[in-house]
Formats: sequence, C-alpha cells, structure tokens
Amino acid sequence: MVAEEGEVAEDLIEILEASSMPIDLARYVNHVCDPVVGAIATFEGTTHDTFGEKCILELRYEAYVPIALWHLRAICSDARIARPHHRLAVAQHLSTVLIDEASIFVAASVVDRVDTLEACYILIDEVKVSVPIWKKV
Repeated sequence: MVAEEGEVAEDLIEILEASSMPIDLARYVNHVCDPVVGAIATFEGTTHDTFGEKCILELRYEAYVPIALWHLRAICSDARIARPHHRLAVAQHLSTVLIDEASIFVAASVVDRVDTLEACYILIDEVKVSVPIWKKV
C-alpha cells in the first residue's frame, strides 16, 4: 500500500499495489465521515466480464505510482477548491482484479447532498480521464 506523502489531513489517497486483498471500502467511508457533513457519496468501480468484445476473468491495472499519486493529489486539490469543507478518499487497486471486485473506490462528504454527489462524480470522472492507469487483459 502506498499512501500519499504529505497529504492534506482531510484526504486519504492510496494506491494499493500487489495485493490479493480487496479494497476495504469501509476504511474510506469511515475516513470521510464527519459530524459536520450532511451526506457521503461513494463510487465503486468493479471489473466486469468483458473488455471490449473479449470475455475476461480478470483485469490487471498498472501505473507509475509517483505520477499517478501526483495526478490524484491534483484532482483532490481541485475538487476541494470547487467544494470546500469536505473530505475525500480515493483508493486505486493495482495488480490483478477479478470480476466483481473493486478496482477503484471514491468517497466524498460535503455539507449538502447535491454538492456531495457532484464532488464524487467530478472526482471519479477526473480520475478516469487524467490519471495514467492502464488496464491489461
């Protein structure tokens, strides 16, 4: 497990490497819990049984961890500017991820439910677009 060095206290950003253990979803939900927020939103990206037109049993995720962490920090920082007073958590699984297992998990909490859902949506959307993580069949 690689935790972001010098991370903001409100953010939990981790890349889970070479582990056969699934992402501990409760860890990230618990991290964003806060008595001052009114909502928690999560996104769990799971491996499904097709990749393109191929039937698969698993996917392997790879990344250059320092660059991936840099991108995740930047995304969380931007999200924090757009929606202040919230907590964020992102976990990306590298290595082999079986069908129905989580490859990525995002959790966000903000005072307002609409802002919380939007923060979670923006976070996962930006991760998918900006972070150099590669899927291999």
